[in-house]
Amino acid sequence: MWIEGRVIEKRDWNDKLFSLKISVDIGHFTAGQFIKLSQVVDDKRIGRAYSLVNPPGSDYIEVLAVAVEEGLLSPNLQELKVGDTIDVATKATGFMTLDELPKEEHRGKHLWFLATGTAVGPFISMMDTSEPWLSYEKVVLVYGVRKIEDLAYLEHLKQYEASYPEQFKLVLSVTREELRGALSTRIPDAIISGELEAKVGLKLSPEISQVMICGNPEMITQSQQVLQDRGLVKNLRRAPGQVTVERYW
Repeated sequence: MWIEGRVIEKRDWNDKLFSLKISVDIGHFTAGQFIKLSQVVDDKRIGRAYSLVNPPGSDYIEVLAVAVEEGLLSPNLQELKVGDTIDVATKATGFMTLDELPKEEHRGKHLWFLATGTAVGPFISMMDTSEPWLSYEKVVLVYGVRKIEDLAYLEHLKQYEASYPEQFKLVLSVTREELRGALSTRIPDAIISGELEAKVGLKLSPEISQVMICGNPEMITQSQQVLQDRGLVKNLRRAPGQVTVERYW
């Protein structure tokens, strides 16, 4: 089912990367979930899923997206202006949420978010709630992109550093340009080399770490394998582990 939403804000981070705030009531959702946006194109309905950037309780939804040149929907979304309408699914869904992580003795002390590109969105939604800050001693966001211009919400992320200076660690990785203070290598390679842990000042281990991974499939697959080699296993409801994954495609 679809309801009509109205664009109330749009931001172009670069020529392809953009975010939309849409005034619409989808009811309650859990931080980390995604919503479908849709248009009818040539008498055919086209729908695509986008993770929600905003926290639960907002009177709008916010999505971060890339306009894919051959995409059937994303180029049209990028053309939307404030006041334009877009069809929105009536309910968010998805299982990459903090309430799916192990509890009590299986919880661990450190929560790691590994993200590439637009996959930073659901982690922002989570960090805009109180849950990660109340549940974990340390919260780490590792945000990988190709170019500096691909870094979205950077000022927002720096606000977490100001609000939780002893608890939060932001690690940026820019692989095709040099950015002072950032890593210049892919996330799984930074884990293998030990560069990531050295940067954060924390160890990745099955005893103390929970890791949530979202982004491009290659990064997810390789990071999972590297973590598995360290003894961290996939988190399942029937068997609590340390690694939770969301695949975009």
